Amino acid sequence: MSVFKLIAEDFKSVYRRDPAIHSRFELFFNYPGVWAVANYRIANWFHRKGFKLFARFLMGLSQLITNIDIHPAATIGRRVFIDHGIGVVIGETAIIGDDVTIYQGATLGGVSLNPGKRHPTVERNVVIGAGAKVLGNITIGYNSKIGANSVVVRDVPPESTAVGIPAKVVTKGRDKSPLSHNKIPDINKELFEYLLKRVALIEHILTPEHRELLEKEQELDKIYEAFIQSMKQ
Repeated sequence: MSVFKLIAEDFKSVYRRDPAIHSRFELFFNYPGVWAVANYRIANWFHRKGFKLFARFLMGLSQLITNIDIHPAATIGRRVFIDHGIGVVIGETAIIGDDVTIYQGATLGGVSLNPGKRHPTVERNVVIGAGAKVLGNITIGYNSKIGANSVVVRDVPPESTAVGIPAKVVTKGRDKSPLSHNKIPDINKELFEYLLKRVALIEHILTPEHRELLEKEQELDKIYEAFIQSMKQ
């Protein structure tokens, strides 16, 4: 597919991915992420033809206009949508599959100064939340979601949700909703709920009445064990 057909496809995908758009005017003036990807398509063509310095110059201009930093040597698939986009960084050896959605402030960065593949591979249909940092030569499996402000330094299996610092896989199994940011679990909340229930149980043990305490303690032990197992994944 030609560069301009890819760009046209990128523009059309906005109407499917963002309910906030109501006119072509908005597309041209309110979507820096779309323009950053369009500029990347052109710069990447020049980079592959050997005009690497010129390609870097083009993306430098694009960064000044859009505040989005994409290396022209990165590999970006079809219909990739950078929503809002301010502060997004995509490194030189990053590979992004088709239909990926990236929100503002996300980084696909490296953790090594060694040459070679040092940036993430993001497979198709992945959603990367706002402010997330995906670092190193790791793979984010297809249909996965990365929670906002998470720091991912290990592979994420396909059809999973990863949250936290460092990110942990907290759910597996595809969520058919395209975004479902409201369904991303809060592991800190779950841990505090466990601790509060444990304290309440201990306080109750100190009272004269001890009905069903053993059953409650065993139930909490199962909840705690399930939580620890999810953190180890």
